Amino acid sequence: MFEVFEKYLRRHIEISDEDLEIIRAASAEKKLRKWQSILHEGEVWRYNCFIANGCCRLYRFDKNGTDHTLRFGVESWWMTDQESYNHQTPSEYNIEALAASNVIIWPKEKWLELLEAIPALKLFNEKLTANAYEASQRRIFYLISFSATEKYLEFEQTYPSIFNSVPLHMVASYLGISRETLSRIRKDFTKSIKNPPVDPKGF
Repeated sequence: MFEVFEKYLRRHIEISDEDLEIIRAASAEKKLRKWQSILHEGEVWRYNCFIANGCCRLYRFDKNGTDHTLRFGVESWWMTDQESYNHQTPSEYNIEALAASNVIIWPKEKWLELLEAIPALKLFNEKLTANAYEASQRRIFYLISFSATEKYLEFEQTYPSIFNSVPLHMVASYLGISRETLSRIRKDFTKSIKNPPVDPKGF
């Protein structure tokens, strides 16, 4: 399982075998069953979590008990509740596996030690944090400005394998639209693929 992380890290930074062994020694591998949770509302999130394979989601409940998906995580993505992690306060969120998944985790204390000991990892971590902030900005923008169809297209580009892997209502909640609207959009796109417009010139 760690080999997946090693390949991922080597794609992004130059790192020695010795430093990789230090990172490996500080990590723990965890196998998750489908629907198994690794964070429940009210718990403190104390880990960095890398998804070696599978699919997870971050979600929370509103006052009416409806769950809202804030983020999906797929292979070679990170999954976290950043607020609980930063402040070590009880989380308002949940993290669950949407399929049988393998993850690698580092306790916060060990991860901070790794960042101090391995400068290349520290720079990479800072880049990850910056990228996550930029992604959050883009997500807020398209939620408040995109049409339902545009949200669907954006989601397909970001998570090309998700639709066949998770319940439709989770995708709809992530996009901030109703399940019925999402079903209609998907149906329209399926029709357009099966029946492409005919070129009047015959080409």
